[in-house]
Amino acid sequence: MPTEDEYPSPPDIATMLTDQTSACKAAREAIAAGGEVQVFDGLAPHWMVHGIAAARLRRSLKRGVPKTIGLEETVEILARHRGEQLRTGTIVAADRLSFFTLYLDATETELLACDGRSATPFEP
Repeated sequence: MPTEDEYPSPPDIATMLTDQTSACKAAREAIAAGGEVQVFDGLAPHWMVHGIAAARLRRSLKRGVPKTIGLEETVEILARHRGEQLRTGTIVAADRLSFFTLYLDATETELLACDGRSATPFEP
């Protein structure tokens, strides 16, 4: 049975959220206000992660959804990581009105991008 020392500590997502996308500030604020952070086990191929983000962007542009932030930047960033395995995660705001998707490298040492969706428009 593995000991506690054999499990890597979870990354400090709040610290990793710098200015990768325009959603990072809102995501940091959501964490500071008690939002729930989860980084998922397992890796996903670039083509899948990028494809899902790109499809969400196309749908939001088609519908004219102003309640997303950082999605276009995220798709551009993910396009530069072709062929890599990526890890994803989420931040759910404490009030459950905002939701963020995190995109990390395979080792969880670099946060590549972050996008967000909200029941209300994001503040600038």
